[in-house]
Amino acid sequence: MRRMARSVSPLAWLLCGMSMPALAHSPTSGTLEERISILLGMLVLGAVWLFYLLGAHRRPAAGWRAAAFHLGTALALFAVVGPLDDWAETSTSAHMTQHMLFMGVIAPLWVISRPLARLVAGGGRWLVSCWRPLLRMTRHPVLMAYLHGLTIWFWHIPRFYQLALEDPWWHVLEHAMFLITAGLFWWAVLYNRTRHTHWALFALLLTLMHTGFLGALLTFAQAPLYGEARDLEDQQLAGLIMWVPGAVPYLLAAAWVVYRWFRQMHRPETSGG
Repeated sequence: MRRMARSVSPLAWLLCGMSMPALAHSPTSGTLEERISILLGMLVLGAVWLFYLLGAHRRPAAGWRAAAFHLGTALALFAVVGPLDDWAETSTSAHMTQHMLFMGVIAPLWVISRPLARLVAGGGRWLVSCWRPLLRMTRHPVLMAYLHGLTIWFWHIPRFYQLALEDPWWHVLEHAMFLITAGLFWWAVLYNRTRHTHWALFALLLTLMHTGFLGALLTFAQAPLYGEARDLEDQQLAGLIMWVPGAVPYLLAAAWVVYRWFRQMHRPETSGG
């Protein structure tokens, strides 16, 4: 009964999330493309959550890992169909907050939850063939940093930034690319092998530097970069969000990578003493 109660609680969150669009985007309002894209996002997140719940019933996860997954999924649902997505259409700072949620909060929460075993146990065996080649790529942290960095800069080029705002399918693609490349990046740096620690730290430093540079560009720009309708002060706030609080996850990850490396390096000495 306790296990069933734990499963029902996240499901209740999911159902609450499904009703959230009444306050923001809704699959029953807007253009046909907008409704379909919103419904698709809800269905994908709902399916992933359901697979995890079923898998966790068969292969229970540590409490804190399960909590990380459920929190990340709830935040993803909020970011996709909550009021933040509405605000992001007219506010550069809200749009940046949405991006940083995807890349710096949701993706690492999913990664540290290590959900793959639960997803497979829940009926997602067909996904194995998809993520195996992706996980092989995570053996190269710097390559993942390049891929993730290219994605960040591509979607902050004014032309493609506005395209994602105007076309719901490009918007879906933008969100998917942020989540996938960020997930690969975080997996590469958080689960790197000890002999690759220096590359993981370099990947974190590289990402911290170029996102900080992009944030500075937005902060010190003398004119709106994403259309005259956008407020300059709001754009500067967006730059500060990427530059300052956006750096926190990467600094925390760097501290964790160093701590894990230090602990592994001194484990033989401790056991030998």
